[in-house]
Amino acid sequence: MVTARKIHFIGIVQGVGFRPYVKVLADKYGIKGYVRNMGGGEVEVFIEGDDGAVNEFIHEFMNNRPRAIYIEEYSITEDVPRGFSEFKILESSNNVEAISIIPPDLAICDECLREVLDPGNPRRYRYPFNSCSYCGPRFAVIDSLPYDRHNTSWASFKPCPYCQREYDNPVISGLRRYYYQGVSCGSCGPRLRLLTSDGEVIETRDPIKYVVKLIEEGSIVAIKGVGGYHISALATNDDVVLRLREKKRRPTQPFAVMALDIYVASKLVLINDRARDVLTSPQRPIVLLPKLPDSPVSKYVSPGLDKEGVFLPYTALHYLILMDTRDKFLVMTSGNIHDQPMCTDINCALRKLGKVVDYVLDHDLRIAHRVDDSVVRFTDGELVIIRRSRGYAPMWIKLPTKLRRPVIAFGADLQMAGAVAINDKVILTQYIGDLDYVETLDDLDKELRWFSRTYRIKDPVLVCDANPAYRSTWLCHRWAEELNAEVVSVYHHHAHALSVAADWNETDQFVAVTIDGVGYGVDGMAWGGEVLVVDGASFNRYGHLMYVPMPGGDLASLYPVRMVISYMSRFMGDEDVINYLRRLNLLRGLPNGEIEARVVLRQLGSSIMTSGVGRFLDAVSVLLGLSLRRTYEGEPAITLEAAARGGSLINGFKVSISRANKSLVIDTVSLFEQAMEAMLSGAKVSDIAYTTQYLLGRAFGEVACDAVREVGNRNVYVGGGAAVNDYVIGGLREELRRCNADIKLPRRVPPGDGGIALGQAYYLSHFL
Repeated sequence: MVTARKIHFIGIVQGVGFRPYVKVLADKYGIKGYVRNMGGGEVEVFIEGDDGAVNEFIHEFMNNRPRAIYIEEYSITEDVPRGFSEFKILESSNNVEAISIIPPDLAICDECLREVLDPGNPRRYRYPFNSCSYCGPRFAVIDSLPYDRHNTSWASFKPCPYCQREYDNPVISGLRRYYYQGVSCGSCGPRLRLLTSDGEVIETRDPIKYVVKLIEEGSIVAIKGVGGYHISALATNDDVVLRLREKKRRPTQPFAVMALDIYVASKLVLINDRARDVLTSPQRPIVLLPKLPDSPVSKYVSPGLDKEGVFLPYTALHYLILMDTRDKFLVMTSGNIHDQPMCTDINCALRKLGKVVDYVLDHDLRIAHRVDDSVVRFTDGELVIIRRSRGYAPMWIKLPTKLRRPVIAFGADLQMAGAVAINDKVILTQYIGDLDYVETLDDLDKELRWFSRTYRIKDPVLVCDANPAYRSTWLCHRWAEELNAEVVSVYHHHAHALSVAADWNETDQFVAVTIDGVGYGVDGMAWGGEVLVVDGASFNRYGHLMYVPMPGGDLASLYPVRMVISYMSRFMGDEDVINYLRRLNLLRGLPNGEIEARVVLRQLGSSIMTSGVGRFLDAVSVLLGLSLRRTYEGEPAITLEAAARGGSLINGFKVSISRANKSLVIDTVSLFEQAMEAMLSGAKVSDIAYTTQYLLGRAFGEVACDAVREVGNRNVYVGGGAAVNDYVIGGLREELRRCNADIKLPRRVPPGDGGIALGQAYYLSHFL
């Protein structure tokens, strides 16, 4: 009996060898029909044939499909046989019957790497752009859906006759290049070229070997990758690293190190089985791992920190460069000027990086989307995403409830990402960065427009942070004027809480701990150390850190000595504060020294108040002499966490919790005072650092346990930029165990502002 069925697949189903696999499988079972890409990123399959063969086809596809194909949803409907004479791969359709996932960029697979290293394969031996259906650039090179060659950067490269035969015939290349849209080789693919920083082309037969020679001699080189340029240099030479820091205006922010393979990486950092799996995954993120004491990496690569950011090559180009170096590892940091967007084309590289680098290794595969390297770490044993970009974006997150109207979410301002949402899917952009620069704001605007166009967003509701001073809020309102659209504002820490809840599909009332630097609060103050009881679109502030002045607003985060003054002023007089600042040699942390300190003391009464965890950790870090000025986001708190490694709990410390205005208040002033007394009495810095952070976490746990007893939900959702701190989270987890509560950290989005847009979209799902 001949039967027919139409199947729609949603997931990562375009650009990953889906259609050729279906074609080969259909031919195997004698099935007729077609497969085609659709305009929303989905795939449509029509099959007809003997009923038994159709069922076997479906069973084998669902159980033995290639690893790169990810099916999230599918629908099978009975249809009428149409009398097809064969099974065909049809031209793609621009019709949208459903939306699907745009494939992320994936690291080079083992098969492609073997071809690159095989002298017996002349077409792909040492070919730096080798890829196949299961690996290589995807999102970074796509202009529009469906995912076909003419809609990508590969359109500029016509396949040679050999590549065309691979594309047309699965017998020649197997499934890896049959109908692969990016098929190419050394004869027809992109080309490398080497330039001086002045733009002069250097003629060489082998740009890779030439670049390695230059790097080995101490040169700094910009290298164009998948989603932008890296800046590369020797990681073992102090002088080279310091020169790079000076030129890049990045005095202390850590650089990442790319190592040839897991064996080389294991000589630099401590790698357990879980870390190994992440390092070698197709996503190939930068992983922050404990430094080895005998690591050959220069101490200036990540000064003052206990972790090194290490990752493995994700393109043939990276692998070939590292393979030819002496050390087998290099500094590989973002190709940008401090805090500005990463360069993606040669004009930007020469204009902005020309004063930083000595040479530029360029290629002519156009980058359609800027995609930074993703960054992850392990916090108290759990994998946490710090920066969600290459390899992860633009994978969507499914909401536990559906939206009745599309949503565009503008996120926050720091280390941010935006999002579009439709039905129950939230599609987060790649990491955008800090919106301090016009170029970054333009990047957010560009990407949100692209996603809105790609997913056919019509009549959206716009959602942004409640902070009226945020640049993302300004952009949101500009869009609202253009589209005549409704705008909804969400408080920062409510969005943090909802982001984690959405990641875990939480629909009931729950308790959240949101800990970060600062975020605009309901009372107009700078929140950042909160225990919330959240019930969908509403929340109650159950507890928080004690308010202290944040003198100068944002200046208090740039010059955290100001926060030391703020905390000291709560338990001693002005002259005593000045005397202790002199005694501890902290006045040098202010541009105008003692004069500025006295001005700060006079301003305390009129300063905005903060309950931010970040500002408290900053103050303790400065007190202990670990960090006097912030040169990158979170620096004082990060150095404090690093200093706690190997520390022990100091007996006698106590964190008081009291009730004020219907909320429980954690007394961080007393905790700071105890830290100061311990330091003056000669206690070890590592012990003070450990004790303050751990007990802070315990205090949050104590307040959260009280809330859990009232709410009944034993899951406590933890978000915010400080939710990556080992010792705060460790203390929080231990206290939650006492009330049989479970800590829930985000799994698929960053706990910081990179996940805010998800929370904003989830907020609207309770209305729309």
